[in-house]
Amino acid sequence: MSRVMEAVACFNSGFNCSQSILSTYGTEFGIDRDIALKLATGFGGGMGRMAETCGAVTGALMVIGLKYGKCNPGDDDKREKTYELVKEFRRRFEDTNGTVVCRNLLNCDISTESGLIRARDTGLFKTLCPKMVSDSAEILEDMLLD
Repeated sequence: MSRVMEAVACFNSGFNCSQSILSTYGTEFGIDRDIALKLATGFGGGMGRMAETCGAVTGALMVIGLKYGKCNPGDDDKREKTYELVKEFRRRFEDTNGTVVCRNLLNCDISTESGLIRARDTGLFKTLCPKMVSDSAEILEDMLLD
C-alpha cells in the first residue's frame, strides 16, 4: 500500500486528518507512531475543530519540519529552508483546493454545532476530508523526494 493510501486508510479508520498525515510519514523521520498520533490530535478539524487551517495541511507542515527543521541554534539555513517549503506546500495545496482553511474547504463551519451537524449529515468527513488527506500526502510525496 502506498503511503498516500495508508494516510487515507488511517483517516478512514477513525483518526483525524492531521494524525493521519503525521503518523504515516513521521516514523520515517524518527517519531514513534503513537507519539505522532498524540501530538497531532489537537490539529484535527482545523486545529481543535475550530475550522481554521486544515489538519491535513498542519500534519504535512509537521512532517516538513521533521525532515528539514532547525534543531540547533546556528541552523538558521534550515529554518529558512523549512519556511520556504512550508510556503511551497501551502501554494500547491491552495492551487489544488483553493484554500487551506477548513471551513472554506468544507463550505461549512464545523466550529459551530449546526455546522458540525451539517458536515456529519451530508457526509463531508467521509467524502471531502479523505480527499484533503490524499492531496496533502501526494504533495508531501513529491516534496520529500530531494
